[in-house]
Amino acid sequence: MGSEKQLQDEKILILDFGGQYKQLIGRRVREEHVYCEIKPCTMPFEEIRDGRYAGIILTGGPDSVYADGSRQADARLLSLGIPVLGICYGAQWVAHTDGGRVDAAGVPEYGKTETTFAVDSPLFEGMPEESVVWMSHNDQINALGEGYVSIAHSAHCPVAAFANEEKQFYGMQFHPEVEHTEQGRNILHNFLYRVCGVKGTWQMDTFIQHTVATLKEQLAGKKALCAFSGGVDSSVAALLVHQAIGQDLTCVFVDHGMLRKDEADTVEQVFKETFGLNLIRVDASERYLDLLKGVTDPEQKRKIIGEQFIRVFEEEAQKIGAVDVLVQGTIYPDVIESGVGGAVIKSHHNVGGLPEHVAFTDLVEPLRALFKDEVRAVGTKLGIPDDLVWRQPFPGPGLAVRIIGEITREKIRIVQEADAIWRDEVKKAGLARDIGQYFAVLTNVATVGVMGDARTYDRIIGLRAVTTNDFMTAEWARIPYDVLDCASNRIVNEVDGVSRVVYDITSKPPATIEWE
Repeated sequence: MGSEKQLQDEKILILDFGGQYKQLIGRRVREEHVYCEIKPCTMPFEEIRDGRYAGIILTGGPDSVYADGSRQADARLLSLGIPVLGICYGAQWVAHTDGGRVDAAGVPEYGKTETTFAVDSPLFEGMPEESVVWMSHNDQINALGEGYVSIAHSAHCPVAAFANEEKQFYGMQFHPEVEHTEQGRNILHNFLYRVCGVKGTWQMDTFIQHTVATLKEQLAGKKALCAFSGGVDSSVAALLVHQAIGQDLTCVFVDHGMLRKDEADTVEQVFKETFGLNLIRVDASERYLDLLKGVTDPEQKRKIIGEQFIRVFEEEAQKIGAVDVLVQGTIYPDVIESGVGGAVIKSHHNVGGLPEHVAFTDLVEPLRALFKDEVRAVGTKLGIPDDLVWRQPFPGPGLAVRIIGEITREKIRIVQEADAIWRDEVKKAGLARDIGQYFAVLTNVATVGVMGDARTYDRIIGLRAVTTNDFMTAEWARIPYDVLDCASNRIVNEVDGVSRVVYDITSKPPATIEWE
């Protein structure tokens, strides 16, 4: 699926040196309405040369640039006449490669750092002379090559940023992509618009028009099948294909019985009745409960649910008959994390194709170039209700991994109701868009309680809420006590089988976001 190529008259290449913020850099560039691609720093020189990039951004990384075995890009990229912005390790790589010197820092810098800027530089135009940046480095640039000058410094870092105006090379020791750098967005904007000369052609309205037009041409006369979860990715992908080929698209919605309260009904009503999708809802809840009986290991739960999803999907595909195309909601982070843009973080079934035993002649992934926030923007423009566009991330196994221990219909009821109350209170408090993820967990621990004059011995509900930019790291959300109090009171009083509510205040790492 390549309709986005029509929108890439200008694009930025992000070369990854193993930095944890590569996706965040990409998102920041896209927020400026500029298309970008994230590739490993080992990308062949010929591909960089022939890529027609408006600019190159080099990410941070964990290595020392002067050490044996450190990550290196092809130095010839500095001869292409393309503007370059190095961030942290990326800046050190430019300096080290082009006549400068990088050494271990006398005083390593971490966290918020007051920094002074040369605001006559196009990179810092419109900024105050002093502001706070986010530093994270053990090495620093101690000498610059010919034609380079320092354009920012901090108390312990004489070259907090550098410039070579003739070559249009810039570097900074700090991270402009993180929120802690007060002027970070302005710096990236200046690099893109004042240095690279982009115009900002990457717009979601235009993306929709081009994507639908391309799908109409690509899928003319073909039948398509979509594995439909009701999540924002599969929903937006399905609606784009539906606009292109109408009833020639069939969506299979496998209801394993472990979705959030009323979610299956809502999904069916919105997409079948409101949008007119050719949607088949398969109620496989009894099948799943039978297979999960007595299973307590979370990995085994995941394997059973994933395997059965494929089996149910295959059975429905065979009932439908000859289908040419499989539609998937693969998005750009799936592609990056599966190793296409660098090191493998985790394997995504979407990227490899699903399932193996159903014959398709083509795979369509209309969202493959988009980040999650861009997918949500497309969903909003397509008319999907906010509650579904901003639906909380939800694991494939659903509530099965939010129920500690064996799964029963009664436990599903308890966690569905508790989770619905928690989400309602967060939404009423106006916090829903500020929190990355929030949900309820049913523990396998029972404790003594008192309700009225009677002794109870019921379950503990754990509440989880985190703030995060990339879901690779996360902080527990500092939710006001009155919101927690109201949620706790409602859960204990309204949900039979719960005697106690606790709030998880563990960040990631050391914990994960999900409990299982």
